Amino acid sequence: MGAITGTDFIKRLNQLDTEIWLDGKKVKGEISEHPAFKGILQTKASLYDMQHDPEINEEMTFHSPETGDAVGLSFLQPRTKDDLIKRRKASEHWAKRTGGLIGRSPDYLNTAIMSFASSSPLLEGRANCFPENIQSLYELAMKKDLSFTHTFVTPQVNRSESYLESSEEEPIVARVVDRNEEGIVIKGARLLATQGGLTDEVLVISTPKFLLDEDEAFAFSIPSDTKGLKFICREPFVGGDSLFNHPLSSRFEEMDTILVFDNVLVPWNRVFYYDNAIVAADFSYQSSFHNFTTHQVITRQIAKTEFILGLAELLVQTINVREYQHIQEKLSEIIIGLETMKALLEKSENDAVLDQWGVMRPDIVPLKVANNIFPKIYPRFTEIIQLVGASGLVSLPTENAFKSSIRADLDQYLQAATSNAEDRVKIFRLAWDLTMSSFGTRQTQYERYFFGDPIRLSGRLYNAYPLDDYVKEVRNFLDLESEVSKSKD
Repeated sequence: MGAITGTDFIKRLNQLDTEIWLDGKKVKGEISEHPAFKGILQTKASLYDMQHDPEINEEMTFHSPETGDAVGLSFLQPRTKDDLIKRRKASEHWAKRTGGLIGRSPDYLNTAIMSFASSSPLLEGRANCFPENIQSLYELAMKKDLSFTHTFVTPQVNRSESYLESSEEEPIVARVVDRNEEGIVIKGARLLATQGGLTDEVLVISTPKFLLDEDEAFAFSIPSDTKGLKFICREPFVGGDSLFNHPLSSRFEEMDTILVFDNVLVPWNRVFYYDNAIVAADFSYQSSFHNFTTHQVITRQIAKTEFILGLAELLVQTINVREYQHIQEKLSEIIIGLETMKALLEKSENDAVLDQWGVMRPDIVPLKVANNIFPKIYPRFTEIIQLVGASGLVSLPTENAFKSSIRADLDQYLQAATSNAEDRVKIFRLAWDLTMSSFGTRQTQYERYFFGDPIRLSGRLYNAYPLDDYVKEVRNFLDLESEVSKSKD
């Protein structure tokens, strides 16, 4: 089959019998027509169609070595630095089409599946591990161009580091409650499956912080309509169908869901590992997962920053405030952030090396720096948009107002220095939807915590960064003799 079209994607989702709950009601009918999901699914369909655009399809696909079919470039296991750049350019096409506003565009989890498969030999010979199943899923996903959601997060019942569940019969955190001839049985919940219920498959990976419970140490992928699996949605942030009133949420709103496993059977051929807390704790870090997914994420975040910079400058031009130094300083902040992110991404590619399986991994250090920077600068970017827009972001009429008898009043009193009233309102509504609507504020929170707690991200960077050579230079400069233990305060 190979790379699918948007029509293929929509048709396949509509054929699934996925259990989705929204506002206390089970979702019925074709999922692609539901008002909470229609916009994002149409947008994703347009991304799949880009794989067949004759002007760019060579930059979006490659030929599968197994089937010869054209398949999505996000499945490519890079062997050279040129391959890395090809992957990045394919992601850029999708990210620029969406302004970087879809965090779970198909290439993100395609990249995750690819990275796990490329590192699957890590599981060979280890207890309760099935590296061949990861490879089989990768090949199936590439062949059928499957779409995925995923969940790594457990419910926040008690965030104490020493918390242990006491109930095994009715667990809160998803865990293995049975093992039989057919597979493992999962009961409990997992959080934050973005686009949950809106994909072919759900990838479930356990990464316990502490090696406390083997029953919670597993990884697998199953179809979204697997019996006993339900997706519970949060409140939708779609403001409406009007592209004028809600230019972003009408197209890019990604639903976040809670996954409930009610004695879900995971067939053995879909299990990657189970009952192995050590593997669960170290596989994602020893594999190329973080190298490649962070590479994809930074590519998207750069596109998002470019979109924000373009909007900020359009606001400036619209109300003619370009000559003010405080405006120039604010937009320079965005420019500095953009160029910093670009430089870090390029450095990760320049410093890429082959791993032990011949896969070209982008260097993780500049990528870790980038994913420490962006959660801090993105909220500031949204604040800059708010500061430039000022009170102009507050009194914004709707599309219907421009179609009513008060149109003349709007044309007269809402015109801008360089645009008519309708265009000015369109620009300012875009800025509002990005920074002040429920959709926009979710975007800010999403970027703050995309890779987890920012404090822990900083800790991981510090603990992984090669500091010894710098310390040695200073010690030599001072001609020090005694060694200082790293464990000392």
